[in-house]
Amino acid sequence: GRFALKDFVGLAACGGFSYGDVLGAGEGWAKSILFNKRLLKQFKQFFARLDTFSLGVCNGCQMLAALKDSIPGTEHWPQLLRNTSQQFEARLVAVKVNDSPSVFFKDLEGSQLLVPTAHGEGRMGFSDEAQAAQMLATKLAPLQYVDYTGQATTSYPANPNGSPLGIAALTSQDGRSTIIMPHPERASDTL
Repeated sequence: GRFALKDFVGLAACGGFSYGDVLGAGEGWAKSILFNKRLLKQFKQFFARLDTFSLGVCNGCQMLAALKDSIPGTEHWPQLLRNTSQQFEARLVAVKVNDSPSVFFKDLEGSQLLVPTAHGEGRMGFSDEAQAAQMLATKLAPLQYVDYTGQATTSYPANPNGSPLGIAALTSQDGRSTIIMPHPERASDTL
């Protein structure tokens, strides 16, 4: 009760086992909001405002995906599932930036980035590959895992979790809310 979301414009739900050092922590985090009427009302009002933006990284990605019914334009966001390797995957991966409305990737289309990843439940749980293809066709997938040739991949280890079509991030239809599984914030340029 010391703070209210009405006083904020941006929300970043970070990763790194933010809500506990266990698998499924992002789902637990979401439930702490979903089962608290006062908090859920604040989150719904925050996401409904047109002057706000939000980013969910790793556990925050899982948390925001579980709140998708409260975030306009995110009906297409899937649940995050266990990696197909059945392992926690922690290393650098390559991603390419696609054209999308995401405010976080504005003017970066075509870039390829080497980013850290660290997750055990990062696979985008689309109902089928056609649903994943629809995300690319409608420009709602701002990032894809790529192989050493720069091509989107489902092959392990370039794709650390087995997400269909290599999808590593999704955005809302208006681009104000984005969820991402790898951790670009863990890499910094010291120039």
